Amino acid sequence: MKKPNILLITSDQQHWNTIGAFNPEIHTPNLDRLVREGTTFDRAYCPNPTCTPSRASIITGMYPSQHGAWTLGTKLLEDRHTVGEDFKQAGYRTGLIGKAHFQPLTSTEEFPSLEAYPVLQDLEYWKNYKDGFYGFEHVELARNHTNEAHVGQHYALWMEEKGCHNWRDYFLPPTGTMDRDQTYKWPIPEEYHYNTWIAERTNALLEQYHENDESFFLWSSFFDPHPEYLVPQPWDTMYDPEQLTIPEMVPGEHDRNPPHFAKTQEEQPDFTDLQETGHGIHGYRSHHYYEYGSRKRLTEYDKKKLVAVYYGMISMMDKYIGHILDKLEELGMADNTIVVFTTDHGHFFGQHGLQAKGGFHYEDLIKLPFIVRYPGEVPAGKRSSAIQSLVDLAPTFLSLCDLPVPYAMTGIDQKKVWLGETAQARDHAICEFRHEPTTIHQKTYVDERYKITVYYNQTYGEIFDLQEDPGELNNLWDDPEHAPLKTELLLKYAWAELGKESMPMPRITGA
Repeated sequence: MKKPNILLITSDQQHWNTIGAFNPEIHTPNLDRLVREGTTFDRAYCPNPTCTPSRASIITGMYPSQHGAWTLGTKLLEDRHTVGEDFKQAGYRTGLIGKAHFQPLTSTEEFPSLEAYPVLQDLEYWKNYKDGFYGFEHVELARNHTNEAHVGQHYALWMEEKGCHNWRDYFLPPTGTMDRDQTYKWPIPEEYHYNTWIAERTNALLEQYHENDESFFLWSSFFDPHPEYLVPQPWDTMYDPEQLTIPEMVPGEHDRNPPHFAKTQEEQPDFTDLQETGHGIHGYRSHHYYEYGSRKRLTEYDKKKLVAVYYGMISMMDKYIGHILDKLEELGMADNTIVVFTTDHGHFFGQHGLQAKGGFHYEDLIKLPFIVRYPGEVPAGKRSSAIQSLVDLAPTFLSLCDLPVPYAMTGIDQKKVWLGETAQARDHAICEFRHEPTTIHQKTYVDERYKITVYYNQTYGEIFDLQEDPGELNNLWDDPEHAPLKTELLLKYAWAELGKESMPMPRITGA
């Protein structure tokens, strides 16, 4: 029997509660289709709440502290073993369409980056690019979040092939940075949007694999709904801001949290004590003055409208995910293809008074939408509370295809859980965030009920009872009545850290 195919579909920075099947305020008919036809895992977590670390964990099966791409601006070194290499060795075709973000936007002599200027926008280079990329033998890449100036690579080539020769008008304003005056409605026509490109090129590869009767491991990597909040018409007006539930901070909720939480609500907070390298830190800023467009502060209208546009970005992406799912059906490949939909990390759009992302390990940021479909194998229409982590994807994909899992992968094989044969494979998840060498370094341990976050060289931290306090409003860290719980959770966290140590070499002899 032919081994199953793997189709991984990811979004970027999508809040866990933005699937229409579970949230009636948003329309996602194609993700809902996956929910009906597969199993939804309600307790899936990222290993880091930023892009590069989590994405590197997906392909290595290792935590950021193990594979080395520990924050934004770092690089996943090319010598790291990736799951694509295992699939290639087993005779699979491997491909990546869309966002990679394994490398930074800056290239140095010591750490060169193909995702950096000027090669990022050297279209002749990408037109002739035939090399593999981190285990993917075929890649078509871009580096966009809506109208950032980073457009280039294969996406720009595709736009020119489609006749959109003025594509720079939508991406490269005269300043060379994002056009701050462009808000909500993005004038790029939908036919030239990167969602259209990703779906079209994914489907072209699916047709190629089908024609050649080849097994495949394919990653379709979408860019939305990562801010800035921009989407073509009519998606920008699909949702009425006044009809949506807009999250906001509960007064006093940061009183018992570490000091940097409350600082985010100050108009001009001072985080210099945390910026030991001088670089800004994602999320450590004033969210009271969160900029959007040319405004230096979100208005009450903005706080509502950005949620409406964020939802519109998800709904538009859902349409093109549907095109991919339809192509699988059309080619008769759906029954033998394991489809996984998830994201790299979550998003704040008002929860706890926060916007976007950063070093705040609330469920909104570290919990993920996560759906698995494999007709006849993975139970359909099921919801599971079994804890998942993105580090588990690589070993589980290999296991489902009856391929050996490398010893160095520290993720857990979830095969039996996905197939409905076992209730759970792990009893906790670990999330890491490190944006500076020492001052910004935190880790979170979360189990079935509790969550604890510890900070390097700090006596403060967080403990939340997710059963009694699902909104994470009451930090129990300094509560005397919960001192025994604190001790227990610290021990469990220490055990979890010991348990995820990489063992790349099995013991083969007694001496």
